[in-house]
Amino acid sequence: MKIEVMDTTLRDGEQTSGVSFNESEKLAIAGLLIEEIKVDRIEVASARVSDGEFAAVKRITEWAKKRKHLDKIEVLGFVDGEVSLKWIKDAGGKVINLLTKGSLKHVQSQLRKTPEQHMQDVANLVDKADKMGITVNVYLEDWSNGMITSPDYVYYVVGEMQKMNIKRIMLPDTLGVLNPDQTHAFCSDMIQRFPGTHFDFHAHNDYDLASANVFAALKTGVNGIHTTVNGLGERAGNVPLASVIGILNDHLKLPNQIDESKITKVSKMVEQFSGLRIPENKPITGYNVFTQCSGVHADGDSKDNLYFNNLMPERFGRNRKYALGKTSGKANIKKNLEELGIELDAEDMKKVTQRVIELGDKKETVTMDDLPFIISDVLKNSTVRNTIKIRNYNLSLAHDLRPLASISIEIDGKRYDETAVGDGQYDAFMRALWRIYTKLNKVHPVLVDYWVTIPPGGKTNALVETVITWDYKGSEIVSRGLSADQTESAIEATIKVLNVIEEGTYVRKMVWK
Repeated sequence: MKIEVMDTTLRDGEQTSGVSFNESEKLAIAGLLIEEIKVDRIEVASARVSDGEFAAVKRITEWAKKRKHLDKIEVLGFVDGEVSLKWIKDAGGKVINLLTKGSLKHVQSQLRKTPEQHMQDVANLVDKADKMGITVNVYLEDWSNGMITSPDYVYYVVGEMQKMNIKRIMLPDTLGVLNPDQTHAFCSDMIQRFPGTHFDFHAHNDYDLASANVFAALKTGVNGIHTTVNGLGERAGNVPLASVIGILNDHLKLPNQIDESKITKVSKMVEQFSGLRIPENKPITGYNVFTQCSGVHADGDSKDNLYFNNLMPERFGRNRKYALGKTSGKANIKKNLEELGIELDAEDMKKVTQRVIELGDKKETVTMDDLPFIISDVLKNSTVRNTIKIRNYNLSLAHDLRPLASISIEIDGKRYDETAVGDGQYDAFMRALWRIYTKLNKVHPVLVDYWVTIPPGGKTNALVETVITWDYKGSEIVSRGLSADQTESAIEATIKVLNVIEEGTYVRKMVWK
């Protein structure tokens, strides 16, 4: 039995505090989820929310209709007569995910109706949907609490729904209260009592058990799982799409059509559009999850891949890395130097290793692209010649005027001056710098990611660390600057990367594809 994956990033995921996707962003995410990740269905919005939401759904349905994906586009609707149905139909939709009450408490306290009245309202709406050519799936809101406190009510409503033209019944742990034992017991109960019914399971992560609950639900034989990219969702979020991929493909080996190689791509897109950075230790998609820190691990990998597991980074468009810091050994540094094409003898390797450890003890970040500079400093050689130098620069910031940068740099001993305005001081500096590069017909790297870290505590003189990821001709370079001023730290990181490029020490493939 193929497991259906329904992704609700654009509906439930957008209920994350502070997250709102615009029309173009929604369409971009929808296209990537359906055509590249190949999820079976996506839930794109709630009916009646806003004019902007209506426009976004209409744009998605128009795109989906042209590409024969319209039956995969779903919209949350309500038991409100024809209001939600008309909204969905006018937006071009063909599927409603109807929000019904899955616990007796919700029916009595929120709707102030009897179960029989609620089911009659649902039946009337399903009949109207049939006449309008709209497919109905049903959410049993608060189903998990319903199974805990009022199971007879749950059995009644599901029994009544089996008499209606409903395609799927979706079982949400709305408040994230279940544990894996309860999930397994409740899902098994539903499947045994109502054989042949298509059940989806919808997990929330309030107790950090969403992935475990999905595992338990799948073992009972549920037909579908709901996910969000990066685990977005209300409160603690929903089960992450990436985690479900690991469960399906590695632990349960259940058939599905998801293309796991594209998960990193959609994860980074949603990170960018949502403004919520992926935690570095997030399974599968986190920046550091394929990074070995311990020197013992690097040594074991060199000898026989002793610290590999089935989550090979290449499956997800990633590369394995070996971190540099106070736990680094010679094996870590050797792995990084191999990628940079640099060889050191035993004595020099010992000196460089010691310096890396010293920097780690000071809580300083060390990247692969820092190594040439560290080698140059420790060994007093010309590993990096610093052919590009800043002579001076002046940054101007005034109220109601665009920031201005005047810079003077030296390239191979020749001076070049330029001035530019920008949207910020660093942007103005970069525009002036790239003007010089354009005049010299030099190709410059493209900024991919910009991460500023300021130590907690609120001190105005605290050192600011800026880590910038660049793309240069398909290779990734990470550079770092450290200064009491944020703009100066970014400029330091920029000049550093330009010198790395001049020396040709940038052989890595892109980590994020």
